[in-house]
Amino acid sequence: GIVAGRIKDRLRRPVIAFADAGDGQLRGSVRSVTGVHARDVLEAISTRRPGLLPKFGGHAMAAGLTLETAQLDVFAREFDAEVARWQQGGSLADRIETDGELAAEEISLVTAEALREGGPWGQAFPEPAFDQRFRVQGSRIVGETHVKMWVELEGSGRRFDAIAFNLLQGRPALRGEGGGMALPQSVHLVYRLDVNEWNGERRLQLLVDHLLE
Repeated sequence: GIVAGRIKDRLRRPVIAFADAGDGQLRGSVRSVTGVHARDVLEAISTRRPGLLPKFGGHAMAAGLTLETAQLDVFAREFDAEVARWQQGGSLADRIETDGELAAEEISLVTAEALREGGPWGQAFPEPAFDQRFRVQGSRIVGETHVKMWVELEGSGRRFDAIAFNLLQGRPALRGEGGGMALPQSVHLVYRLDVNEWNGERRLQLLVDHLLE
C-alpha cells in the first residue's frame, strides 16, 4: 500500500502494487485519485471478466485484490481500459486538486501546528494542500534529487523555507551549469505546511508537492 501510494502521488493516476502471495497468485494494493473509484473499477472488471479476480474489496481511494499470476497481463489491459473510462475526457495526470491559496498571515507556524493536530490524514481524508505563486530567492540541491528553496510570497514580502523532495527526478532541465539550479524567478507551487523540528527549535517549512512554473 505504501509503495502504491507513493507512486500514485508522483504519477497522479491510479496505481496497483503487486506482491507474490504464493500458490501462483499475486496480492495487489490499489491507491487511486479523486474521480476514479478504486473498488468500482475492480467491480467493473470482475463483471466483464468473471473469474478474473478471485477476491477484491475496498472503497473509493484504496482497494485490494488477488489475481492469478498468469492473468496479470490480461488484468493490466482491463485495468487501463477501465481507468480510461473514468477519465471522462480529461487526463488524470493533469489534475491537481488543492485547497486554494492562503493569505500571507495564514502561512505560519501556528497554522501548520493546527493542521498537524487536525490529523491523522490519509487516503479518504487527505492532508490540506495549497497553491500560489512565489518568487525564488535562492535554492540548492540536497542529496541527488531534492531541492531546498527560499521563496517569497508574491506581493507580500514574506520569505519562507521550502523543500521539494525528488524534484530533480526526471527533470534534467532544472539542473543548471556547474551543478547548480536553473529555476525560474517566479514559480507556481503546490505545497503543504510542515513543522520542522531541529535542535529544539520549531520552524515553519513548506513541503513542495509540485512545481508548476
